[in-house]
Amino acid sequence: MYNPKDIIDAVAANVRKTRGPFGIPKSLDNTWWKKMPLRSKGDALLFTGLMYQFNPYIEKSTQFLEKYEDTKLGGILSRFAKYQPSRLSGIGLAMMTPRKEKIRANRILKNIATMLTKSNVDFCYKPKLDDYSGILLYDLGDQEGFVKHAKYVAGKLKKAGVKKIITVDPHSTYALKVLYPKYTGETFEVKAYFEVLNLKSNNGKDGLHVTLHDPCFYGRYLELSDAPRNVLANMGVTVDEVRNSGTFTSCCGGPAESISPALSKEVMERRVDELRSTGQQIVAMCPICLGNLRKSGADVEDLSSLIARHTL
Repeated sequence: MYNPKDIIDAVAANVRKTRGPFGIPKSLDNTWWKKMPLRSKGDALLFTGLMYQFNPYIEKSTQFLEKYEDTKLGGILSRFAKYQPSRLSGIGLAMMTPRKEKIRANRILKNIATMLTKSNVDFCYKPKLDDYSGILLYDLGDQEGFVKHAKYVAGKLKKAGVKKIITVDPHSTYALKVLYPKYTGETFEVKAYFEVLNLKSNNGKDGLHVTLHDPCFYGRYLELSDAPRNVLANMGVTVDEVRNSGTFTSCCGGPAESISPALSKEVMERRVDELRSTGQQIVAMCPICLGNLRKSGADVEDLSSLIARHTL
């Protein structure tokens, strides 16, 4: 296990210097929207929080952490991580991350935008307003750092006149819907993308069964588990439930991977065993859960990809 303070300090330093946890310039990690026919004006702002964009980098950096966990070199590297030039190390991480993983993450966001358009949702996308929420700082206990960053993001949204927001991941949804009003005083009308979809299956796939993994923020804290199930029911898809689902969902292990990849793997393997017990394809709806569950070798698909395959 790494010293939690070392990890927190490194993430906080990156957020202060680059507004992102990995030090990667936004021009490199937020490119999915280019060549997409997206409007710059609309009733609601599509806000990705850059979480799907970060997922390939999370997986790459976790491989590094896993390799050196509980070694002398790992301890040295973690202690000095906060002193590394953020942009330089971020660009290095971006270059080491496989291009195919970036393409896969971008495809998820393109699918979501296309489904919103097909559902006749009045939305727009403005890359300059789409920032990282700072949620990892909050998760790791750096409340002061989180509040400073959250005020920066909320201030930009407020200045731009944003009132309604459509999110694509549970971490950004929770941050904007619950934490921002509490810590910044700014309140927005926030909905997850699957809450506003209006789609029907177009390829006769009635009878399909899947098993949903509810991320902690959607299941336990935001109590949104019914919404994706309703979308799937409208498509003729049946969800085969496991015992720990909805408000009683079990963690995928993802939150622990920056501190202890070994502990994260242990939690993930227990959860995957439970999800596999139904014999159905596993469906995730969070970039962190998606990446972590895939490490087990299980057949895991993102909810947006599943919906897109049967409606677009």
